[in-house]
Amino acid sequence: MAMWFINLKSTVGIDPGLNNWLTCVSNVGKAFIVDGRKVKSQNQWYNKQVAKMKQGKPGDYWDNQLAAITEKRNRMMRDNINKAARFVINWCIEHQIGTVVFGWNQHQKDGINIGKKNNQQFVQIPTATLKTRIAELSEQYGIKFVEAEESYTSQASFLDDDFLPTFGEKPERWKASGKRVNRGLYRSAKGQVINADCNGAANIIKKVATQLSIDLAKVGRGVLMLPQRYKLDCLTKKYRKQCVAWL
Repeated sequence: MAMWFINLKSTVGIDPGLNNWLTCVSNVGKAFIVDGRKVKSQNQWYNKQVAKMKQGKPGDYWDNQLAAITEKRNRMMRDNINKAARFVINWCIEHQIGTVVFGWNQHQKDGINIGKKNNQQFVQIPTATLKTRIAELSEQYGIKFVEAEESYTSQASFLDDDFLPTFGEKPERWKASGKRVNRGLYRSAKGQVINADCNGAANIIKKVATQLSIDLAKVGRGVLMLPQRYKLDCLTKKYRKQCVAWL
C-alpha cells in the first residue's frame, strides 16, 4: 500500500466565497481556486423554476414537480460538495499538507451585503456542508483541521503585515494598509497587486500562524498573484482517484 507523510507545519488556508467557492493558499508556495460559478448557476436555475411554479400560489404551496426539482438540485449540490472536498484532500496529500485552516464566522455569511440577488444565491450554496465534509476527510486521512474566524482577513493587507483584529475587537484607529480594487484584485500599500481572495486566504493562515507555529516565509506576491483555477467539471479525475493511505 502506498505511503505518504504529512508535515503539520505545511498548511493550506481556505477562504470560502461565491464565484470563487474555495480559495486555497499554502505555505509551501502554491495556491489554487475551486470555481463556484457552476454551483451559482445551478442555484439560479432552481430559484427560477421554483418562482415560476409557485407564481400565483400560496407561500406554502408544494407539489410533486417541486419535490422532483428540489431532489435534483440536492443531488447536484451533494455531487459538487463531494468533488470539491475530495479534490482539496487529494491536493493536500499530493503536496504533503498536514494542516487545513478553514476561514469561517458563524452566521456572518448569511447577512453579507453583496446585493439582494447574490444574498439569495449565497445562503443556498452549501458551503457549511462543504466545510464539514472537508473536516471529515481531513480526520480520515490524518490531516489536522482548524476552523479560524475570518474577521478583517479580506480587508487587511497580507503583504504589508497588517494586524488582524478579532471580530468585535477592532482598535478604534485601525485601518488597512491596502485596498480591494476592480476585478477581484487587492493593492498593497506599495502598489503590489495580488488576487484579493488569495490575500484573504493568506490572512486566514496568519490568524493562527503564531498559535500553530506556521512559517509564512514562502507566502509572497508570486503565490498570491496567479492561483491555479479549477472548474468543478474538471475535477472528475482527481475526485474519483483513490486517496493514498497514510501509514
